Amino acid sequence: MPSITREVRLATTPRGLPVPGDLTVVDTPLPAPTGSQLLVRNHYFLVFGGLRTLLGGTAQDTPVPVLHPGDTLYGPALGEVLHAPDDSPLRPGDLVAHPLGWREHALVPMDQCTPVDPGFPDPVAQLSSGGAAYGALTRLTGVREGDTVLVTGAAGGVGSLAGQIARLLGAGRVIGTTGSAWKAERLVGELGYDAVVTGGSWRGNSGAESGELAHDAVVTDGSWRGNSTVGSGESLRVNPGTGSGKSRYDADGATRGNSRAGYREFAAQLAKAAPDGVDVVVDTVGGAQLAGALDVARHGARFALVGALSGQFAEEGAGGSAPVEVDSFRVILKGVSLRGYLGVDHPDVEAEWTGRFAAWLRAGEIQFPLTRTPGIDQAPQALRNLIEGQQFGTAVVELTPGLYE
Repeated sequence: MPSITREVRLATTPRGLPVPGDLTVVDTPLPAPTGSQLLVRNHYFLVFGGLRTLLGGTAQDTPVPVLHPGDTLYGPALGEVLHAPDDSPLRPGDLVAHPLGWREHALVPMDQCTPVDPGFPDPVAQLSSGGAAYGALTRLTGVREGDTVLVTGAAGGVGSLAGQIARLLGAGRVIGTTGSAWKAERLVGELGYDAVVTGGSWRGNSGAESGELAHDAVVTDGSWRGNSTVGSGESLRVNPGTGSGKSRYDADGATRGNSRAGYREFAAQLAKAAPDGVDVVVDTVGGAQLAGALDVARHGARFALVGALSGQFAEEGAGGSAPVEVDSFRVILKGVSLRGYLGVDHPDVEAEWTGRFAAWLRAGEIQFPLTRTPGIDQAPQALRNLIEGQQFGTAVVELTPGLYE
C-alpha cells in the first residue's frame, strides 16, 4: 500500500485566466482508508472548463465547492480499486469512476464510486462529458426527425459528442461553431457536422499537409487530411506545452465576437450556415454566440444552455459570469424556449447515457475524440492548453500511459 502520493493543488488564486504557475504538484502522505472509504489508484482524470469558475473562488450557486489556495483540485476520474471495505460490493482490481481526480491516489467514499461499464471498448469513455449533451437533447429540447441542430463550442468535450448524438436521435442537419479552421475540418470530416462556423485560419504544422488551410468562416465539406487517429477510435496525444492550436484564449472560439461588431460578424456567418434557420440549439458558449443563435432560430426553436465558456474563459473576471444581450421581443415573437441544463437535476440521465454511449461505440456509430496528456506533472499545462483551444474533444490527463491500448 503506497504511503506517499502526488496531487495538484491551487497555489494562488488566478488573476485573470489560470496559468500553470497558479497550480502546483506536490508530494503528500497518503493516509490509510477508514470506514467506507476505498483506496483508488487513478489512471485518468478529466480536464474540464468548469475548473476555471471553481479556481476563481468567488462563484455563487455552484453545486460543488469552489477552490481556495492550498486546496486540491478535483473532478471526474477513473481508476483501479486497491483496497475496499469487507462489506463493499467493489473489490480490489475493479475499475471505478469517481469525483476525486487531479491526484494519483484517492480515498473515495464507497457511495461516490461507480463501476466502469464493461461495455466500453476503452474504459476512459466513462469520463466523457456527453451525458450533458445527451441530457440536454433528450430532457430539454428533444430532437424531431429532420430538425436542424446547432451546437456552439462544437470541438469541446460536450460539443464533439452533441452533434453526433443529435444525428443519432434524428436530426437532419447539424451545424457547429468553433474557433479554429483545423477543428472545423475535423468536425466535418470526422464527426459528421454538415457545416461549421469559424473565423480562424490555420497553417498546417501538426500532421496536416503543409501550406495554409484557410476558410471564409463557413466550412461545408470535409477535407482534413492530417495524421489523425481520433476518427478511427483512437486518441490524439499532445506534447504538453506545444499544442497545435493557433488561437489565444480561444477555448473553441468562446471569447471571440463578444464586441458588438464581432457579434454582427458571427451572426452573418451563422446565417450562411443555416439559411433556413435552426430548430434546436445546444449552447456551451453563451455570449455573442447565444445571441447570434437567437437570430437564426425558427419559430418554436428549443435552446438548451449547457455551458458558458464565453464567461469562464474571459480574460477579465473570475469566470463566474457570462452576460449576454438578448432581444426579448424576438424571443417572444419566435416562441423560443431557453432552458439551462444541470446534471444534478436529472439524476436518471447518466446511467441511460452510459448504456447508449457504450452501445453506439461498439456499433461504430459514434466517435469519441480524446486528447490525452501524459503524467500528473503536465496537468497544469493541460488546463492551460484547454483554455487556449489546443485540445480537441474530451481532455484527460493519463497517469498510466498505454494501460488500455
